[in-house]
Amino acid sequence: MDGRLIYLMGPSGSGKDSLIEAAREPLRALNCEIIRRVITRSAESVGEDAIGVTPQEFEQRQRAGEFSLAWEANGLAYGIPVEMDQWLKAGKHVLVNGSRANLRQALESYPTLVPVLLTVRDDVLRERLLRRGRETLEQVDARLARNTLFKDRRSTDSPVHLIDNSGDLADAVNHLLDLVRLSAIPDQT
Repeated sequence: MDGRLIYLMGPSGSGKDSLIEAAREPLRALNCEIIRRVITRSAESVGEDAIGVTPQEFEQRQRAGEFSLAWEANGLAYGIPVEMDQWLKAGKHVLVNGSRANLRQALESYPTLVPVLLTVRDDVLRERLLRRGRETLEQVDARLARNTLFKDRRSTDSPVHLIDNSGDLADAVNHLLDLVRLSAIPDQT
């Protein structure tokens, strides 16, 4: 049986990277791997577990068919390595740090994926973005505006599982683990 793709989304600063890191070992115990994405930003970016490449290298990799999924957001390019498909075929579940704007494309390629939206209160989001120091004040404002846009419109007609990460990270981790456990149950329809 193929594994399930757990497609984690959320605004920049919602705590996706913190959630992924805190859940890494418990997810492995649930036969769920986390795939590192390739991104056109320095691999040394604080708090992000990604493979940093130049825009030219990203384009070469994309043309060579090295990505199962690829998209652009916030002026950066993101790619999910094809290794993910091998893991899914081997029966492993795979957690992807995805994009709200790319959800429809992901659903077309992986119709059984489990969409998970990490939410956070606006005041907490602004504070986190400023604290991490990856963006200028102008970029922070642009990211907050993008988040408002996604809150005001539906990005898919499919149900999305919501996890609020405004408070204790342990609560968000437990909610994610519960979703993975439920997703592992085969569909009986």
